Amino acid sequence: MGLVQEIDYGTPASTSEKQVTLTVDGFTVTVPEGTSIMRASMEAGIAIPKLCATDMVDAFGSCRLCLVEIDGRNGTPSSCTTPVAPGMVVHTQTGRLKDIRRGVMELYISDHPLDCLTCAANGDCELQTQAGVVGLRDVRYGYEGDNHVFKKSDGAENFKWMAKDESNPYFTYDPSKCIVCSRCVRACEEVQGTFALTIEGRGFESRVSPGMHQLFIDSECVSCGACVQACPTATLSEKSVIKIGQPEHSVVTTCAYCGVGCSFKAEMRGDELVRMVPYKDGKANRGHSCVKGRFAYGYSTHKERILNPMIREKVSDPWREVSWEEALTHTANEFRRIQYQYGRTSIGGITSSRCTNEETYLVQKLIRQGFRNNNVDTCARVCHSPTGYGLGQTFGTSAGTQDFDSVEQTDVVMIIGANPTDAHPVFASRMKKRLRKGAKLIVLDPRRTDIVRSAHIEAQHHLPLKPGTNVAVVTALAHVIVTEGLFDEAFIRERCDWDEFQDWASFVALPENSPEVVGQLANVDPEEIRSAARLFATGGNGAIYYGLGVTEHSQGSTTVIAIANLAMATGNIGRPGVGVNPLRGQNNVQGSCDMGSFPHELPGYRHVSGDAVRDIYESLWGVKLDDEPGLRIPNMLDAAVDGSFKGLYVQGEDILQSDPDTKHVAAGLAAMECVVVHDLFLNETANYAHVFLPGSTFLEKDGTFTNAERRINRVRKVMAPKNGLADWEVTQKLAQAMGLAWNYQHPSEIMDEIARTTPSFAKVSYEYLEKMGSVQWPCNEQAPEGTPIMHISGFVRGKGKFIRTEYVATDERTGPRFPLLLTTGRILSQYNVGAQTRRTDNVMWHSEDRLEIHPHDAENRGLRDGDWVRLTSRSGETTLRALITDKVSPGVVYTTFHHPDTQANVITTDFSDWATNCPEYKVTAVQVGASNGPSEWQRDYDEQARNSRRIATLEAAE
Repeated sequence: MGLVQEIDYGTPASTSEKQVTLTVDGFTVTVPEGTSIMRASMEAGIAIPKLCATDMVDAFGSCRLCLVEIDGRNGTPSSCTTPVAPGMVVHTQTGRLKDIRRGVMELYISDHPLDCLTCAANGDCELQTQAGVVGLRDVRYGYEGDNHVFKKSDGAENFKWMAKDESNPYFTYDPSKCIVCSRCVRACEEVQGTFALTIEGRGFESRVSPGMHQLFIDSECVSCGACVQACPTATLSEKSVIKIGQPEHSVVTTCAYCGVGCSFKAEMRGDELVRMVPYKDGKANRGHSCVKGRFAYGYSTHKERILNPMIREKVSDPWREVSWEEALTHTANEFRRIQYQYGRTSIGGITSSRCTNEETYLVQKLIRQGFRNNNVDTCARVCHSPTGYGLGQTFGTSAGTQDFDSVEQTDVVMIIGANPTDAHPVFASRMKKRLRKGAKLIVLDPRRTDIVRSAHIEAQHHLPLKPGTNVAVVTALAHVIVTEGLFDEAFIRERCDWDEFQDWASFVALPENSPEVVGQLANVDPEEIRSAARLFATGGNGAIYYGLGVTEHSQGSTTVIAIANLAMATGNIGRPGVGVNPLRGQNNVQGSCDMGSFPHELPGYRHVSGDAVRDIYESLWGVKLDDEPGLRIPNMLDAAVDGSFKGLYVQGEDILQSDPDTKHVAAGLAAMECVVVHDLFLNETANYAHVFLPGSTFLEKDGTFTNAERRINRVRKVMAPKNGLADWEVTQKLAQAMGLAWNYQHPSEIMDEIARTTPSFAKVSYEYLEKMGSVQWPCNEQAPEGTPIMHISGFVRGKGKFIRTEYVATDERTGPRFPLLLTTGRILSQYNVGAQTRRTDNVMWHSEDRLEIHPHDAENRGLRDGDWVRLTSRSGETTLRALITDKVSPGVVYTTFHHPDTQANVITTDFSDWATNCPEYKVTAVQVGASNGPSEWQRDYDEQARNSRRIATLEAAE
């Protein structure tokens, strides 16, 4: 086992279909037109020396090492910037070239520290490697005179020398080792799109500078790691490499944070993780990363991680560590007792969107086969369940239509209720790259998110709609398209039901759906609505990307339907560059839905009432399955308060912090007799648990995740589980304790069962994934290589279905007591409820939740930036510090939900989507006022949490 090696071709690949043949050092090579000589040579197996070139960024031509000679041309052009031509004859190794390269390398080394043996990059330094490649054996110039290497020169202070910048928690910047190749600057610009780095000065005075000569931590740097990855020397080095040393083997796996599903090389030294390096062959991220996936893995070894099973009789008792056997036997006995005492439907379970497909499948199987009911739900209930309903009704399948590569062919991007730069940053970088190349941007969001206006990007239209008016505004866009005749009649007649379209068109054309009426309702300029609609309908390939700002509303499902209507009406379905694309929040939200985690659906989105579907599982599992849907999470909590639901198995979710109306969730959990939490840490839900089963991280298990583009990616075990068992093994042992004859030896066997029983996964196996890298479902005999683009020749349901989307205002209204509207969201450095990221150095960027409030609203309340404020709703109150900003409109406030000491969800209400019970997180009427300290609820909660987390210590034997 060694390091996974990836070829660096020096420059990006050309997408031209025309082929060009040339000769390099006597070898014939054929490549696409537009390919650089450097890349063509590498494809022929001939590596040209280079320092400023890498295939993640465009050619630059500054290092002068990659010079070549071309028959019939004068001079020695740089191979990275010179495109191939038919019949070209190239020489890469002539005496003249060797002399030039050695001379250039001498100049680099004459202003570079010679501490190679003690340098963190020793063995992984391109400068060191290329010095050997060009045959440098001596440096004639010496090190006297001007230099950037030594703090003092000739006994005096050397003002060209700069101290190492160690302000970033994850990497260092040592200017003395910089060769000014600009790779870091170009990576920040071209790959990440932040433009946080620049080259200051000219000539010998040139150096890399974060922002305006700032420290990295104070600059606009988002710590994505692109600059570190691009650096050919030790100028930018991971602190983990400095501390541990160079890795000696690596394993390709998949990130366990957001729904982008980035592929990484986990680079190891023994069983210690040295660093995570984005994998260039990863089809979701294409070699890029964000601060979470690249650096925030320290939670896996955090001191607060629980590694032993624990039980207790009452939630007021301290925890008692026990063996796995005792914990699982106790759990099985308790579940049996509860069912005997209260009935078969008195227990249930919640699957995790952070665990693998295989683990999620086993949890729903345990509930259906072992508990003998359908009381299974997942966190997708509280995020993207309206996506499943809305797209299922209109298109016939419950998932996004495109792959991420599709955005590279998009002409108009419409973002609705999503903040991709914070929640899906790697995909956002790809989107921003397309926008910088000329694609147009429309944003519908109450906040001015970063993508509305950033470096070299400005939205053509930002519609800062009032929270809760999504349906009205999207329908108003459709009104313009229909009444101005901008719809795609040919597409609609061929692909959709024309009569249904006419009915829908007559509805959206009504005067009450016009921009003039809706604009007044939603606080949006009617002309902006009209202009945005015209741009989307006539601007070329139009793609819609949406997030929880669409789904987490009382009309979430209606808005998803309205979005689907808009895409069908404009013909933006079924080809690259278009589509309807839900941006999933967690790494396996899509997979948890696919695996049958909803109480009304078996794996593959097949309803439990279907006899043929149940027959498949009944014959395989040997039990009679319930044909009635089970309880959703809100129903479980209601039933617990009523006294009929008494036991719950929660794998990898923290419903007390993530679900709405925290007081109601706490009351439901407190009413249960056996709550089992299976997780990494004593999370907030564990405050009310009776059994704690320690979980394993993504680094400690085999399996698969399915990302937002339906891509099934392998998760590979890189170290042994610190708790002793992978999560799938824990669930299997619990099933065995309950009398089920499960005997899986490896997660691959679980995937084989999924493939046998789920048509959309029919060809998926670990062996096939090893061969293909990854596939997008459906992957079966009809689509053996997967399905990057859905609905190409027809919709899954046959004809696309237009459905009327009548706007119904939420029951949550503002008034004199609660005059402001609260909406919630995420921030780049933190993830979901923060259980993982709060236990990393990411807290340097976001150590607390803040309340964003407009200057006008703050002034009316006498509030200053940083003041403690009391946030009150009909459900409860909490306190946090104010952040005064014009990112939010007057009348709207915004906060994140990453920190349990704030508990933003104590404020949110129990209103939910009419079709799916997805909570209405995004619309809560609130009041904001000055505060002197924590609310009474916060004080009580903190005391209860501290009391609940006590772990009894074993007394020494006498």
